[in-house]
Amino acid sequence: QVQLVESGGGLVQAGGSLRLSCAASGLSFRNANMGWFRQCPGKEREFVAAIAWNGDSTYYADSMKGRFTISRDNAKNTVSLQMNSLKPEDTAVYYCAADLLGKLRSYVRTDRPFYNYWGQGTQVTVSS
Repeated sequence: QVQLVESGGGLVQAGGSLRLSCAASGLSFRNANMGWFRQCPGKEREFVAAIAWNGDSTYYADSMKGRFTISRDNAKNTVSLQMNSLKPEDTAVYYCAADLLGKLRSYVRTDRPFYNYWGQGTQVTVSS
């Protein structure tokens, strides 16, 4: 069974940092584009960051660019999200997602429907 398991969430003060990790199993991780999405209270799930199957390209939502960094280790089947300069509006449940067809695509998608598998999410709370 395909599993994506996030970890690293928690409570942090504004301006602080957190590093989220996602461990993947049961899929061809090396062929998948990987993404991070988040769902803020009362809002729909939104794109945060994505990384190509080979790790050569990364993509970020405008509000995250310059603060967040996505990376992957294909040897360990993991993808990470380093979050710096956190703001209260970053408070959300953060989800790891996999686009199994990533290697076949001409570019990395940032929309939710393109991601086949999702983790259960990890809570990030940023206090003022």
